[in-house]
Amino acid sequence: MKYVCLCYEEEKKLKAMPKSEWDDIVRETYAYNEELHKNGRLITSQALQPTENATTVRVRNGKVSTTDGPFAETKEQLGGFFLIEARDLNEAIQVASRLSGARLGCIEVRPTMELS
Repeated sequence: MKYVCLCYEEEKKLKAMPKSEWDDIVRETYAYNEELHKNGRLITSQALQPTENATTVRVRNGKVSTTDGPFAETKEQLGGFFLIEARDLNEAIQVASRLSGARLGCIEVRPTMELS
């Protein structure tokens, strides 16, 4: 079954982090990506640019409107995602628990919908 692991972090804390600490996290993430890829668990992953580069799109009564930035003001922002293959939710949680984002913020694990 496929699960998406949504990684939420506090952008302000990440920006304030010393470069050496950030570089360690990046190396750890790449190494874990490689491990997940080799064992057939990783389908794809992608980091996102900061929320200051986001645009929120809405359509109301057929009219499109856009707003710069994210819709919700939250403490933690969506920073990236991993699409993984796992036997069940427990295995998906085990995979998510080893993502660096679980220590820096939180990981939301959600099964994908299988469309027929």
